[in-house]
Amino acid sequence: MTKVCTIYLVRHAKAGDRSGYDGDDTLRPLSGKGRRQAVAICERLSQLIVKLPEALLLSSPYIRCIQTLEPLAAERHAVIQTEECLAEGYDREGALELISSLPHGSVLCSHGDVIPDVMEALRRRGAEIIGDPDWRKGTVWVLERENGEITRAAAWPPPDTD
Repeated sequence: MTKVCTIYLVRHAKAGDRSGYDGDDTLRPLSGKGRRQAVAICERLSQLIVKLPEALLLSSPYIRCIQTLEPLAAERHAVIQTEECLAEGYDREGALELISSLPHGSVLCSHGDVIPDVMEALRRRGAEIIGDPDWRKGTVWVLERENGEITRAAAWPPPDTD
């Protein structure tokens, strides 16, 4: 019997405008809407992983990604681990290896350049993409893994927080 493992890949919530931010882009924080999205993402994910103590929270080291997972980390009394392979300009093979090895229920947060490329790589490796791709900020990709390989993926749209 094959055990299905679910991994959640989150595009960080809405951050302030890149062109309007004066400073190091790795430190650009979530906007007010982004903070509300992060709470809504936490509420949905916490219901699914509440009884999965092995689930890990991993993030790009960029502040906006870390902040997207902070409500979930606070609720779970968990630490967010940062992973360079999830950062902008990332290491595709490192990200794919990470996804293939995480415990059931783990949540990753990354960027708009990383997620479409990872999803395309997974599709080329045989994963079935259910529905239309969604790359918007706050989108959660639900990845089903069997025997170390992602077999199916579908996107939840970003939470409506307006």
